[in-house]
Amino acid sequence: MPPQKLAQQRLLIKGGKVVNDDCSVVADVYVEDGVVQQVGPNLNPEPSTGLVVLDATNKLVIPGGIDTHTHMQFPFMGSTSKDDFYTGTKAAIAGGTTMIIDFAIPQKGCSLIEAFDTWKSWADPKVCCDYSLHVAVTWWSKKVKEEMKTLVQNKGVNSFKMFMAYKDVYMVNDEELYAAFSCCKELGAVAQVHAENGELIAQGAKKMLAMGITGPEGHELCRPEEVEAEATQRAITIANAVNCPLYVVHVMSKSAAKVISSARREGKVVYGEPIAASLGTDGTNYWNKDWAHAAAYVMGPPLRPDPSTPGFLMSLLANDDLSVTGTDNCTFDICQKALGKDDFTKIPNGVNGVEDRMSVIWEKGVYSGKMDENRFVAVTSTNAAKIFNLYPKKGRIAVGSDADIVIWDPKATRTISAKTHHQANNFNIFEGMVCHGVPVATVSRGKVVYEGGAFNVIAGEGKYVSRPPFPPYVYKRVRQREQVCQPVPVKRAPYIDVVSATPVEQKQ
Repeated sequence: MPPQKLAQQRLLIKGGKVVNDDCSVVADVYVEDGVVQQVGPNLNPEPSTGLVVLDATNKLVIPGGIDTHTHMQFPFMGSTSKDDFYTGTKAAIAGGTTMIIDFAIPQKGCSLIEAFDTWKSWADPKVCCDYSLHVAVTWWSKKVKEEMKTLVQNKGVNSFKMFMAYKDVYMVNDEELYAAFSCCKELGAVAQVHAENGELIAQGAKKMLAMGITGPEGHELCRPEEVEAEATQRAITIANAVNCPLYVVHVMSKSAAKVISSARREGKVVYGEPIAASLGTDGTNYWNKDWAHAAAYVMGPPLRPDPSTPGFLMSLLANDDLSVTGTDNCTFDICQKALGKDDFTKIPNGVNGVEDRMSVIWEKGVYSGKMDENRFVAVTSTNAAKIFNLYPKKGRIAVGSDADIVIWDPKATRTISAKTHHQANNFNIFEGMVCHGVPVATVSRGKVVYEGGAFNVIAGEGKYVSRPPFPPYVYKRVRQREQVCQPVPVKRAPYIDVVSATPVEQKQ
């Protein structure tokens, strides 16, 4: 065994404040073989030889971030996203994220299991941190239902995503949503939706192009936020009808967020995921006079032109109306975006964020005074771990947890820029943003993989993480409701009087 690897088997993080979602305490953290062994004051593990020591004095020691929503090397809209599983996960660890959950997305009519195997074959040789895979349901049949069962029971998948947009490509209708949600419920999986009304988008796009609007502003104009809010409400209604937990990905607008907030307050089991982009920037950029600048921000659903949207979403995230954060990291460079230079519907949808998320949320959430450090840990790591049944191995610093740990300097600042980021893209939608809160060191599976701007990681060091079904955090309420909230027939005496003998004629 090489000396470097041996040295990384034992790690002591000294003098920091350990921050979990429920409490903060000044303590040392001792790690051996990738797992937290001790958390407490003044730890002195023996022997001292071969022990790597990280000084975290005046710093926070937090669980590594979990990015719930990425698209690495995704073939989409005539191109493939720039960040592959190597550059994407390398950028993640530089930003303080130690696990991503990507999406395996089959074409309509194609096998879900084959899609899963394809994505896994792309990821396994390249990942620099742990990862898992959601699987998309883009069509419905008996075969799809059987494959969902196989994925849950044999492949460690416990979440399936349905698209309500991208007509004729990925979109499913209400009947298919009902069937997919019902199947998720039976299998103990979390149903996810991309919530936009795909039919209205298709009609709106035709209308904009007919009016001569071909630039990036047309992208937002053809899918205004009521299109997102309507689909969000419809998805929640359908999921509630089958008592299936629902997870709404990339919440982009005030109106969709309000729908989710209201549903939660009515007791529905629904989770909303704003992303770094919707929390850190806005859709006024679509009206920028520079086409390349405007196109850089094109994603679906779009960023919203109301500049108060990011602050509104952050307030809801801080107060548990929204639950968790991802990035929808799906990077296309300007040359790829230029596929739509004459037609906004051909601009590949996607933005960066996997490296920026943690700092953007600290800046806009904690530094601004909207949330405390514990809520920050909840929305960047712990809640994701609970929803997707990774907790407490992930999302917590405690004895027995995986040693996915970040030493975080809350007072340090960094300026986000494409010139210095590690994402494989030639622009950054947060360009020039000054963020308080910087990862000083990132530990993945007990190994210091990033410290002081330098990487110590090789492709393939990350592992695929299986996620068992029926996450208790999500399904405890669902199971109880199944037992006690079923409708029952009214007991009444049979009707014994006259029944009309006149046949009813149907009007033609």
